[in-house]
Amino acid sequence: MTITLEDLRPAEGATGKSKRVGRGRSSGHGKTSCRGHNGEGQRSGRTAKRGFEGGQMPAYRRLPKLKGFELVNPRNYAEINVGRLESLSITEISLASLKEIRKAHPACDGLRILGNGEIKKAITVKADYVSPSAKAKIEAAGGKVELV
Repeated sequence: MTITLEDLRPAEGATGKSKRVGRGRSSGHGKTSCRGHNGEGQRSGRTAKRGFEGGQMPAYRRLPKLKGFELVNPRNYAEINVGRLESLSITEISLASLKEIRKAHPACDGLRILGNGEIKKAITVKADYVSPSAKAKIEAAGGKVELV
């Protein structure tokens, strides 16, 4: 059996009769033509503003008031403390060198050095941000800090 264009028809229940409003009481859609008795929806040219919920407090005002905003494309920083730098075998610390020895995630696009811990060896640090306490500890140990 082949299917031809004559055999195609909508699925069962997919189509129904169109609602013929204003055609008398016996039609079930007479008198007010399914618009109700009063108010904005009953009038012609209905223009309720966006988000209007009939006088009820609308959803966009019921939602909690969130402070601030979310960055569209936030930077992904690798953060490392000064105490961890002591244990690394390299003397020049940068994001590339940390990725090389697998101490920073490959998706990171910035490096932040934080001041927790102690450092005794002299190292050179190239980072996007170095906290003031970390900078003081690195320079006290004889190292250098460069902001990228």
